[in-house]
Amino acid sequence: MDYKKELQKIVQGEVSVAPGVLEANSEDTSIFHIAPACVVSPKDTRDVQALVRFGAKHPEVTLTARAAGTDMSGGPLTDSVVLRMTEHFNKILAVTSEYAVTQPGVFYRDFDRETLKKGVILPSYTASRELNTVGGMVANNSAGEKSLTYGKTEKWVRALKVVLSDGNEYEFRKLTRAELEAKKQQDDFEGELYRRIERLILDNKECIEKGRPNVSKNSAGYSIWNVWDEKNDTFDLTQLIVGSQGTLGIITEITFDLVKPKEHARMLVLFLRKRHMKELGEMVNTVLAHKPESFESYDDKTFGVMLRIFPRLLMRLGGNPFRLLMDFLPEVRMMLTGGIPKLVLMAEFTGDSEEEVIAAAKKAEQTVLQKYKVATHVTRTRQEGEKFWIIRRESFKLLRENVHGKHTAPFIDDISVRPEKLPEFLPKLYDIMADYKLIFTIAGHIGDGNFHIIPLMDFSRPDFTKIIRELSQRVYALVGKYGGSITGEHNDGLIRTPYLNQMFSKEMLAVFEQIKDIFDPQHIFNPHKKVDGDMDLLLRSIKREGK
Repeated sequence: MDYKKELQKIVQGEVSVAPGVLEANSEDTSIFHIAPACVVSPKDTRDVQALVRFGAKHPEVTLTARAAGTDMSGGPLTDSVVLRMTEHFNKILAVTSEYAVTQPGVFYRDFDRETLKKGVILPSYTASRELNTVGGMVANNSAGEKSLTYGKTEKWVRALKVVLSDGNEYEFRKLTRAELEAKKQQDDFEGELYRRIERLILDNKECIEKGRPNVSKNSAGYSIWNVWDEKNDTFDLTQLIVGSQGTLGIITEITFDLVKPKEHARMLVLFLRKRHMKELGEMVNTVLAHKPESFESYDDKTFGVMLRIFPRLLMRLGGNPFRLLMDFLPEVRMMLTGGIPKLVLMAEFTGDSEEEVIAAAKKAEQTVLQKYKVATHVTRTRQEGEKFWIIRRESFKLLRENVHGKHTAPFIDDISVRPEKLPEFLPKLYDIMADYKLIFTIAGHIGDGNFHIIPLMDFSRPDFTKIIRELSQRVYALVGKYGGSITGEHNDGLIRTPYLNQMFSKEMLAVFEQIKDIFDPQHIFNPHKKVDGDMDLLLRSIKREGK
């Protein structure tokens, strides 16, 4: 098919098959490389509708929405048609002190700038907040450093406009029972959608409830368990679309609820040595008892990279260089007495006054010191804590750009278990990792039991794909044993969809397949993600040169 000729007939936006454009859209931040056949930047909703109707008439054509390309799972990669949403779907339509209406291609950094003018934020922002879009956050059901208190993106989506497989745009929001019954009476695709999803839930109620991941953060599968709130008898299909990675339709507009952030903050920092790792799980739960707003971590590999690029880090922080050097004195003293810590834990306490947050951080510190012989530090100002946030937020980027000879290989990068299970879970995880003699980094949302484990590997080594298959299988089996999730926030994509059977039962996987078929009977949208995982495609698409 001459994609450029055929698609340019039906859309107003740009259509490209230029090698440079295809190459630019052939990778995200995962281990994959898949060149699309064509890249389209739809100008408006009518373009998206035209593309969906075209896809319905041509079975060989599938549509994959793409925003900033910061996904780590291969989610926006396809060998068919990419819909690049950042070119035209990039407008913020309304902002108030309670909610905002935006198109999906808006970068979070720009969205945040506008909401802060009203004194509010979208609190589910990610570590890649300077790079990602709000549409990507919805597609992956993203979360970040504030998720311990505020939850994931699913909790902040008030409404969505989505073009579905019949080529029409629909608006989804939480419905009362009366509103749901009215929708079910409609003699159209939307009415059929509501009827079939409700029947699917009722027919599989026990299976769905049993399949609900017992963690605070999950992006695996379709969140069918969140659709019907039986207690309040509400029905919300946004909960299926959030986290669906564009496999159910193309999002064209988002309405987010917003929140006013706390004004004051102090951070308790814990510097763990190797000897403390056996106590890590218990230490995490000790700190959690004091209810920090955020509880994050990064390891010695990230710390070491930070030291190598220290001058650039000072420039990134800005301000008075002498004052910044003084802010790092606790870390300098700690390294002089014991070297680089194995793991750095960051527990931030927020509140409405300086006195409140200082007292909370100091009380947590005292409890930790009574139980563990570990180095601690409470930041003197909120600005002092920013140095730790920059290192944590940019840990993956730091590693990817500054570790030479090896490459970041995210494939077991997002596991999540309940914090109370960490004392038993973590030693077994480390035992598995030790069998492969890999260099790997650990960072993440330790308060949620959500770890980002990133091996540093030579992509050309002959056993690279063997390690991916074996290690993924073993780690995910361990996660399943402890009732966790194989992806807390990065989603399934190409990398984890084939392993969903290690987390969910056959009956639950069948429910996911039915959801896909109800929304997208011709499988127009983003194939091989969430359902129909393809291990051969996974292995075939891995980058071999690590570029």
